[in-house]
Amino acid sequence: MPLIAWDDRFSVGVTAVDHEHRELIGLVNETHERLKRPGADITVSNFLGEIYTRISAHFALEEKLMRASRYEHFSEHKADHEQLLDDIRDIMDDYEDRQVFDEERFAQRLATWFSDHFRTHDARLHHKLG
Repeated sequence: MPLIAWDDRFSVGVTAVDHEHRELIGLVNETHERLKRPGADITVSNFLGEIYTRISAHFALEEKLMRASRYEHFSEHKADHEQLLDDIRDIMDDYEDRQVFDEERFAQRLATWFSDHFRTHDARLHHKLG
């Protein structure tokens, strides 16, 4: 079972962007599956770090596009990106401090964030740019 299942609520209505978002969710799920395998080639710390890195790269590209187009909602959109990255860092710190990883909390946080962010910030951005 995937950590995060694609939901039509995630769609921003722009085919290329929806495809990229599906790929991002797929990467999260693929990495999570690697973590769950017996004799996993990835640790919880590496899993969280890899997800953080991949999401950061996606955000950096999106923010570059927003700056280049002088997007009027850049600050608000970037702040939402930073909030998710802060949440992931908090989960990473909790794991490092207590060696406890709550998959359900992590999955719920990402699913809620993806749904809200894609539906609001990304939909507004990509309709403006599209």
